[in-house]
Amino acid sequence: MARKARMWYTYFIDFDGLPMSFFSKTESYLGVDIGAHGIKLVELRKTKSRPQLWTYGILDQTLDIHLPERSDKSPEDLLAKKGILLDKKKDAANTELNRVYGERVDKYAELLRALLKEVKTTTTNVTASLPVSYIFQAVLTMPRVEDKEIGKIVAAEVAKMLSRPAEEMQVVHQKIPEIEPGKDKVLRILVTAAPRTLVEFYTLIFQKAGLRLQELETEAFALERSLVGHDKATAMIVDIGAERTNFFIIDQGLPLTHRSISAGGFMIDRILAQELGIEPDLVRKIKYDLAKIREKVNSAVFEPFLNLLVKEIAYSFDLFLHQTGNEAKKPEKIILTGGSCVFPFIAENIQKNFPMRVFIGDPWARTVYQDGLRPILDGIGPRMAVCLGLAMRNII
Repeated sequence: MARKARMWYTYFIDFDGLPMSFFSKTESYLGVDIGAHGIKLVELRKTKSRPQLWTYGILDQTLDIHLPERSDKSPEDLLAKKGILLDKKKDAANTELNRVYGERVDKYAELLRALLKEVKTTTTNVTASLPVSYIFQAVLTMPRVEDKEIGKIVAAEVAKMLSRPAEEMQVVHQKIPEIEPGKDKVLRILVTAAPRTLVEFYTLIFQKAGLRLQELETEAFALERSLVGHDKATAMIVDIGAERTNFFIIDQGLPLTHRSISAGGFMIDRILAQELGIEPDLVRKIKYDLAKIREKVNSAVFEPFLNLLVKEIAYSFDLFLHQTGNEAKKPEKIILTGGSCVFPFIAENIQKNFPMRVFIGDPWARTVYQDGLRPILDGIGPRMAVCLGLAMRNII
């Protein structure tokens, strides 16, 4: 495939002028975020136990990251949804699945290889994210039992909650730290699950791209790593993307809740295009210019979108604070991220409604980089929070 250079927005951090000994005995790790609107990656080098920016890149292109669904709804298909496949139907389903997956795997691997070449990465070690829309997450509360019994109990309880058969899901769990170790009467277990077909799909992409996939993890853990770090306070991360906004509550260094709404930057674009009578492409160029927006558009027109955010934040906090063990928690901050979070009015509107600090997160805060890059990195930071957190996984 001929590479379409005009579609690339990439940057290379050139350290060629530095003495080689400066990077001696270092390790390098890639974080790759493949989403509905393209691919973002960053390479970090572990230098004196700190992450140091080596290179990064962004490919803006619409990608279909959804699991393929079959359109026919015969009795056999209904059985298939329950995990019962007739032999012929199973063969046909697998053939179609493999065909669709194969086409996407080849395409996305080629795009990824081109981006890796463009930004001159130096390692094949990669951690990647899974799309949050397919992730099941829950906190289970159970009586104190021996560690060897936890896995069995989790498997039995989660099987009742999943929308897919348990054998189709890859499930992991971990203990939530106790407030008073050994004194709590119950255990709280954080459970995360993803469809095995999704895990296989992403694994094949990275294999075909010639990368060594070390881990697949959820966006929530990557965002916690890049935006929260070692802070054990209760906080919310609001990730405002183009199509969706995700809400994660972080407590004791773990993402414990996740909710999502179908509203994001595209909704802002539609409001602006209608109010200003201009084309969507022009909207995207001016919507982050605070002075122009305030001069031409009354903030009241964005209330439908802003009210959705405020309502969901309040609801998410309410749910969290009513869960066992969380009653005395006091949320301290709301961290905004995602490509649309810098739009004027968002932070100030949320701040008016909640008695805590509200700010745009800086995913580069824990990373060493050249001083002259600060203006560029500030501009793309909200879009890079996930892949930065992924690359940090084996460094901090």
